[in-house]
Amino acid sequence: MTFVPSDRALQDHLVRITERAAVAARDLVGSGDKLAVDGAAVRAMRQAFASAPVAARIVVGEGEKDEAPMLYGGEMLGTGGPEIDVAVDPVDGTRLAAEALPGSVAVMAVAPRGALFDPANVFYMEKLISLAAGATLSLERSLTENLSILASDLGRPVSQLRVAVQTRQRNQRYIDEVRAAGAIVVPFADGDVVESLRAARGEGVDLLIGIGGAPEGVLTAVAVAASGGHMQARLSPQTAGERDRADAAGQPYGAILRLDDLVASPGVFVLTAVTDAAGLAAPHVVDGAVVTESIVIDGVAEPRTVVRRHPMVP
Repeated sequence: MTFVPSDRALQDHLVRITERAAVAARDLVGSGDKLAVDGAAVRAMRQAFASAPVAARIVVGEGEKDEAPMLYGGEMLGTGGPEIDVAVDPVDGTRLAAEALPGSVAVMAVAPRGALFDPANVFYMEKLISLAAGATLSLERSLTENLSILASDLGRPVSQLRVAVQTRQRNQRYIDEVRAAGAIVVPFADGDVVESLRAARGEGVDLLIGIGGAPEGVLTAVAVAASGGHMQARLSPQTAGERDRADAAGQPYGAILRLDDLVASPGVFVLTAVTDAAGLAAPHVVDGAVVTESIVIDGVAEPRTVVRRHPMVP
């Protein structure tokens, strides 16, 4: 069977998978235990995949970096159907969920078999994401030069640009350069996917730059492609072990990865809020049912929001 990104029936099956993860994590929001949050979501997601009418292969899972529960790279799931590759994070922003902070989501991206980039257990990736300025923005340029190009494209002074950077020591140089250029730093500690999506859709962020998770980068690439945004990346191993894994897999970690390197064919991006995130409400109880809010981006139709009720589990 052929994978068709705009197939609404297939999209609904995919949404049910992220919904199940979000509902399972709901009871642990605010618990302070991020591994328990992740574990509940992983179990629910794997169970939901078991009845999905797809032949799914996990290409990009999550968990090795943080020694967290995970869906494993190479794991095969589903009852059979269109052959798809999957990039998945049952909970992106586990600390946010554990501390009941906004920005935590259950997220998945799928594409035809062989279309998703495999970072080969390299955990970190330098990313540049924006809706504006197209291919003229590049990791081969200085950040200052990119900001000048972006300002010109948007018809605004550099001082009005908003640049999202994850607040990690490895990203301090980006923060310093953004401020030196006169632009506004929009700092975030966790929730890489949500901030990347804001940049790709031009929703309060003009540019995302910096080194973050490689799995999240591949997930995000599907959404960026479907949103008509611009993205470049390059693997950025932070340890000798990561560099060895990149070398063993033949991954040239200094090379620029363009959007069609990260996702070679159109795919579907699905996100369900675990806590309030991306303009969506966290799972909440209405008239004895749990209500989830999700977004689906396929690049064919306008992004759509899915609001669904789920029976309360005793």
